[in-house]
Amino acid sequence: MERIDEMAGLLKKLAEFCDTGFALAIHIRYTRPSLFFQTYAQEWIDYYSENGLMLYDPVVKWGLLNTGMVAWSELEGDDPRDVLGESAKHGLHNGIALGIGPATSRTIAGLTRSGPAFSQEEIAQMVALVTKIHTLTESLVGTETPEMDEMRKLQLSEY
Repeated sequence: MERIDEMAGLLKKLAEFCDTGFALAIHIRYTRPSLFFQTYAQEWIDYYSENGLMLYDPVVKWGLLNTGMVAWSELEGDDPRDVLGESAKHGLHNGIALGIGPATSRTIAGLTRSGPAFSQEEIAQMVALVTKIHTLTESLVGTETPEMDEMRKLQLSEY
């Protein structure tokens, strides 16, 4: 339970930066994340899923191909389906994407907020949080244990 509580605390801290939500795909292997959390508005989640936007999302593409951080505004030139434009219509602004870890076990985060762009200090703090989440869950990848089941049941709606 200690790791579950730590994970919940890390996700809560991440949510505090992202008042309009985030998506966090942890340890993606063979195109499937071991854990996935998102706090975006349900309207956006439904629109994104119903329109198959993951296949065209420049944030996902960038995260799978890169490590580090990029502002969503820098990805607009690689967005032929206007996923970023649609996300803005749904209230997602000032987004950044993070890619953490090796290509064989990548963690990707899309982080947004309604206020001004994230500061360098805020970005550094979010990178540290996502890196900690990546490291904390590394030994659980590929396991079907009660602890992994509990991780999947964490409810971000309380944050």
